[in-house]
Amino acid sequence: MRIVSLLPSTTEILFAIGAGDDVVGVTFECDHPTEARGRTIVSTSAMPEGLAPADIDAFVVAAMARGDDLYHLDEGALAGLDADLVVTQDLCAVCAVDVSVVDDALAHLGCTAEVLTIDPHTLDDVFASILALGRATGHEPEAGRLVADQRARLAAAWRGTLGRPRPRVMFLEWTDPPFAPGHWIPEMIEAAGGDPVLATPGATSRRVTWEEIRAADPEVFVVAPCGFDRAGCQRLADDLVAGGVLPAHVPVLAVDANASWARPGTRLVDGVEELAALLAKVTARR
Repeated sequence: MRIVSLLPSTTEILFAIGAGDDVVGVTFECDHPTEARGRTIVSTSAMPEGLAPADIDAFVVAAMARGDDLYHLDEGALAGLDADLVVTQDLCAVCAVDVSVVDDALAHLGCTAEVLTIDPHTLDDVFASILALGRATGHEPEAGRLVADQRARLAAAWRGTLGRPRPRVMFLEWTDPPFAPGHWIPEMIEAAGGDPVLATPGATSRRVTWEEIRAADPEVFVVAPCGFDRAGCQRLADDLVAGGVLPAHVPVLAVDANASWARPGTRLVDGVEELAALLAKVTARR
């Protein structure tokens, strides 16, 4: 089987279940595991590099208002790979190539590849997507074992929080303007021992105001804007603290959004375990 993965999350899942040798095409963002970087890149971003969060938000809003695609699909590269399976998404036009773009490209190329759309909104959906990829690639037993391990680790992390104070956690999915979390992130915060504020489980993240955030009286801030690694999240967290945007007396935690929060792949449980340890330290200092 020849697989093209148009999502960083599905790329890491495919490698984790033993289908990595069959992956022939990926996106420019597919950086985990490192072997994925050796595959042909078939999609790139239309967004200029080096923009600040406010500029990224403005670019995205303007592009979507015009109906422009935020990602470019290289039809030539896609045609040359002769894929049997293309994995894409219908979750967020800001995150990756949309399934409609893929369908149009394959029709134009006369390609008969199967298209598998991954559209998780909750942790259960993420686990279901791992199983779906296992079925589609002939790696169902490996996918089942991976999901069982992920669920066991998640349960263990949650058990470790029992009897501990649950601080109110404001998770910033974006910083300028601020966005409150949705999808699987509120569940992750709860599993890590926190009480997610202004969060909407299973729904899209939403723009909020700093006034709303202050009114929610969070006891911990987690800075994890989508698309940023740990160093980038730390830099943005430092900027918020230095600029006086966040209350000086409230702990501010920077995590790796790309690796363990924004991408619905195999490393979300890593994020839960890390946050559980960080929140334990926060509550112990009280």
